[in-house]
Amino acid sequence: MPTNCIGMRRDGDAIRTVDIAGTDWPIHKLEALCVALLAFVLVLVVTQTLQAAVLTAAAIAVVVWWARRLYASGPSGHLEAEPSHGQATGAQ
Repeated sequence: MPTNCIGMRRDGDAIRTVDIAGTDWPIHKLEALCVALLAFVLVLVVTQTLQAAVLTAAAIAVVVWWARRLYASGPSGHLEAEPSHGQATGAQ
């Protein structure tokens, strides 16, 4: 299983992951959590209402999670093939 210097992996039809504490986390989940945390803090600062911040962050997390998951899998539902480091990308 090839890995690059930051621990991200991509196997044929597998989703890109990052190794955190021995567990492979899909990138789209981490992105969704980061965006939701940012939204939570911003809404909490602006509205000073915990309920609004939590509900907004949860909704944004779900939307980003699914949008990034579907984007990563491409229109056919399978991950798009990427050339490996030794392969040529064009016709020879």
